[in-house]
Amino acid sequence: LVRPSVSPWGAPVLLVKKKDGGSRLCVDYRQLNKLTIKNKYPLPRIDDLMDQLRGASVFSKIDLRSGYHQIKVKESDIPKTAFRIWYGHYEYVVMSFGVTNAPAVFMDYMNRIFRSFLDKFVVVFIDDILIYSRTPEEHGEHLRMVLEILKAKQLNVKFSKCEFWLDEVKFLGHVISAEGIAVDPAKVESVLQWEHPRTVTDIQSFVGLAGYYRRFIEEFSKIVVPLTQLTRKEQPFIWTDACEWSFGELKRKLTTSPVLVLPDSGEPFDVYCDVSHQGLGCVLMQNRKVVAYASR
Repeated sequence: LVRPSVSPWGAPVLLVKKKDGGSRLCVDYRQLNKLTIKNKYPLPRIDDLMDQLRGASVFSKIDLRSGYHQIKVKESDIPKTAFRIWYGHYEYVVMSFGVTNAPAVFMDYMNRIFRSFLDKFVVVFIDDILIYSRTPEEHGEHLRMVLEILKAKQLNVKFSKCEFWLDEVKFLGHVISAEGIAVDPAKVESVLQWEHPRTVTDIQSFVGLAGYYRRFIEEFSKIVVPLTQLTRKEQPFIWTDACEWSFGELKRKLTTSPVLVLPDSGEPFDVYCDVSHQGLGCVLMQNRKVVAYASR
C-alpha cells in the first residue's frame, strides 16, 4: 500500500476509531485537496437508487475490502500522496482515503465495470454493492454474474460485511424489503440519543441527518425552518421555543416514519398538495400508500 518517500510533499496523519473497534490511519490531505482540480463525476442520488428496487424480494450485499486501496495511483502522482509519521516519510502507491477525487474516481470505475447490470439487478454506491432480484432463481444467476466480474477485475471483498440471500437488507441507512423501504433502526436510535445542539455545527449535523431522510418526513421544510435560521451568518445563537419544537418534531417524525412503497411506473399515481404562506408540501401516493413526501 505504501513505500518510503523522498517527496517534497508531506501531509500529517491521525488515527480514527472504526465501528468494529479497530483504528484507521487517516491522512489530512486538506492542503493537497485545495490545489487539486476537482473531478466532477456525479455520485448517484440515494432516492434514485432506491426507486430501482421495485418488485425485488431477494437481496445480497457485498462490501469491498478497503475499496480505494484496490485502485493504483499513477506513478507520477504518487509523491503527492506522501505523509509524515513518527518513524518516517511514506507515500501511497494506491488510492488513499481523504483525497478529494477518490469518491468520484472510484464511483466512475465501479459504474464502468457494472455498466451492463445497472438499473437491472445491481445498485452501486462507491464500494457498496447491492444485488436485487424478483425470484431466488434469478438471484442465483445475478449473484454469479456479479462475483465473476469481481473475480475478473481482482477486486477483493470483506466477507464479514457481506450478506447473501436476504428477504430484508440494510443498505445506505435504509431497510429494504419487498414491502418497501424504511429508516434503518440504528439511525432512529442515534436520532433518539441526539443531544440538544449547542453550536451551529451541531445544528448542521442534525439537520443533515434529518434531511437525508426527508422523503420520509411530511412537511420537512416547514418543520426545519427554526433550526436553519440559526445557521445564518450574523444570526445570534438563541435557542427558542420554536427551535425546541422543531428539534423534537423532527425526532418524532423520524422515529415514527412510515414504510414507503417503491413506485411502479405502470400504475397511476396520486399527488396531494398543501400550500400556505410558510411553504409548499405534497405527498406522492400509489394504491393509497405513501411513495414519498416532498416540501419546500
